[in-house]
Amino acid sequence: MTRVILVGSGRMGTLLSQAIEADKDLELAGTYDVTNVSELDDEAPAADLVIDFSNRDALPHTLAYVRRSRAALLLGTTGFSEGELAEVRALGEATQVIWSGNYSLGVAVLRHATRLAAEALPGWDVEIVETHHAQKADAPSGTAEMLLREVDPAGERTVAYGRQGMVGARPKGEVGMHSLRGGTVAGTHEVHLFGTDEELCLTHRASSRQIFVTGAIAAAKRLVAREPGFYTFDELMFAE
Repeated sequence: MTRVILVGSGRMGTLLSQAIEADKDLELAGTYDVTNVSELDDEAPAADLVIDFSNRDALPHTLAYVRRSRAALLLGTTGFSEGELAEVRALGEATQVIWSGNYSLGVAVLRHATRLAAEALPGWDVEIVETHHAQKADAPSGTAEMLLREVDPAGERTVAYGRQGMVGARPKGEVGMHSLRGGTVAGTHEVHLFGTDEELCLTHRASSRQIFVTGAIAAAKRLVAREPGFYTFDELMFAE
């Protein structure tokens, strides 16, 4: 039985809590949110795994617990700085760690398809559009940033985060990044590739957050069975 500490009590946290309690291989050892997350520093019970889908303000407390307990860490929060992500990756020297901006298997395939399309269609214009519910705090989404890295692995291309005014002709090689917010949309991601007289559009639509819960629980089970290290979602779910 894997004892789990869950950080986050929002919509994802609620679904994850229900999934953990329904799983015969998992036991919920504690739930933490903005009201008590500081208890992770030195008061939380022992656990084998921490699942964190909260917000970046909780990260120092989550890291403090993992450093102290050597519990495995599955992190699904987005909006971190490069420095914060470096801290997360460094934990892989002591325990099993995964961070992903999206735990959907379909999105993982979308990333692969985006990379293949961008490589096969050099010189085509690329625009990334992501749509989420009205309450989402960060923009662009972590998934959109992941798609950008598939298009531009070296980080050499200019990114236009929306456009306004007399911007002139589209610069060669520019990648457009657009964030739409409204209603209760669980998540839609589109990668548009424009050539001369033709367009290719790769799209993933999430009908509910349950797909992220299912993927996170599956990845968590594989994570705790691995040796210490920093893993990607693809390594856990697709590697032999």
